[in-house]
Amino acid sequence: MKALAYLAGASALAVAFSSPAFAQQEIATGANATGISEVNEGMKDVEEAVRDDFDRSSDAYRFGPPERQEGVFGSIALSYVGRTGNTENQDFSLSGRLSSNAGAFSQSVGILLEYGEDNNGDKDTDKTSTIYEGMYNINPNFYAFALGRLTTDALADDPISLDDGDTFDDLDGRMERDAYFGIGPGYRVINNETTAWRVQAAVGIRYTKQVDVIDPVAETLEKDSDTGVGYLVSSRFYHKFNDTFYLTNDTDYLTSDSNDTATNDLGLNFKMSDAFATRISYKTEYVSDRAIRTDNTVGVSLVYGF
Repeated sequence: MKALAYLAGASALAVAFSSPAFAQQEIATGANATGISEVNEGMKDVEEAVRDDFDRSSDAYRFGPPERQEGVFGSIALSYVGRTGNTENQDFSLSGRLSSNAGAFSQSVGILLEYGEDNNGDKDTDKTSTIYEGMYNINPNFYAFALGRLTTDALADDPISLDDGDTFDDLDGRMERDAYFGIGPGYRVINNETTAWRVQAAVGIRYTKQVDVIDPVAETLEKDSDTGVGYLVSSRFYHKFNDTFYLTNDTDYLTSDSNDTATNDLGLNFKMSDAFATRISYKTEYVSDRAIRTDNTVGVSLVYGF
């Protein structure tokens, strides 16, 4: 019961930070021809990016198993855009997720398909990704989990998929296949009204098939595949300073024979009023086999509803 009380308090705070109202704008007559619709779409993109940034700072499993919909449920979304006239191309995407919750055990599987053609009618995008997540809650503090991902890029070795300004040499290191499946335990080290810290570790199989450019001038390449053990360690930390300010820090580290990957996302979240919230984040991403191994990103999201 105590864990549920913590969860309710955390959920309320998360909602307070992420729910300040965005103004809803109806599309006016003539908006398409005058360019208003295009600007509106850009505004929506910004609003959705801000919402996503706030959502990433929440952790549904922070204090214990969240209240969930029981049974089997899912969703499918499809998008297609075909263009003719000054440009001739098309883009297609399909995503679907199927989830199942039964008592202490929950799992979900998802798929994402992405396909696109350029102005010459040639494929410039052909990607498939699938994910799996499973969790069994042994008690409010201890749980077991499984997770997996498979991503394939049919054009990883095709120069036609390169961005403008890229050369054949930019194909080097691209993943044609990248997969990981692991299982392990998780534990909530700290679990009280103001601070929550959970850690988890997994051991699994990592498989990669990577493009290796042999001679960029002659445009020759080969593909290196590797299968080995992959170890994953993760940490999720949350601390509430007061009712208007909380801090989160998410850390993930995956090591295998292919490479080492680590990310750390530090976030400061402020609720100045019921309608005014700000999130400042600093994210570091490290990949061992890149020329420049570390990327750093500073993000500021602010929303005000009135």
